[in-house]
Amino acid sequence: MARTDLQQHPERASLDPADVDAILAEALVCHVALIEEGQPFVLPTTFGRIGKWLYLHGSPQSRMVNTVASGAPISVSVSLLDGLVLATTAFSHSMNYRSLVVFGRGRVVDDPKEKRSALDAIVDHLIPGRREHLRPMTDKEVNATMVVAVPLDEVSVKIRSGPPGASAEWPVWTGVVPLSETAGSPVGDRPAPDHVVEFIRSRSNPNASAS
Repeated sequence: MARTDLQQHPERASLDPADVDAILAEALVCHVALIEEGQPFVLPTTFGRIGKWLYLHGSPQSRMVNTVASGAPISVSVSLLDGLVLATTAFSHSMNYRSLVVFGRGRVVDDPKEKRSALDAIVDHLIPGRREHLRPMTDKEVNATMVVAVPLDEVSVKIRSGPPGASAEWPVWTGVVPLSETAGSPVGDRPAPDHVVEFIRSRSNPNASAS
């Protein structure tokens, strides 16, 4: 069995690359799982994506980027919670979600052009269009940041959507409580620029998958 195969609820697996794209586009945080000197760690971080590569960054002293840079095997997970599924029994309660796990070994990004593109992608992943409004990164800032790339070659996607299973064994309300990650009103010393307003607008509506 491949490590990307689902052992629990294999019917929830997705082989559609569009689901990988959608999950990575919407998620703002990933978790990197690694082992250092026999101790497991799971570390949250931001990320950027260009084509088949997932980019992570950090200080040259960062445990995460140094472990990835060493070529050690890692996994990266992303989860989006779309709703609480309230069923007739506690055993049948669940969640609607979209998730993926990436398996692989990373590499250090040494090429200056790729490194700057990766850092730009990380910024624009958080707020699309943000980078073009910023002062360009100096060479000192780029050199003070370590960037690693993880290939999106081994990816396992798991999705649950829809209502709880039908049951009439107990007279209790069942259904789905939709959940979504939303952006609030911006706080600053002047009106927010268009790219920030558009980001807030894009995060204002509950995800359709929660229904």
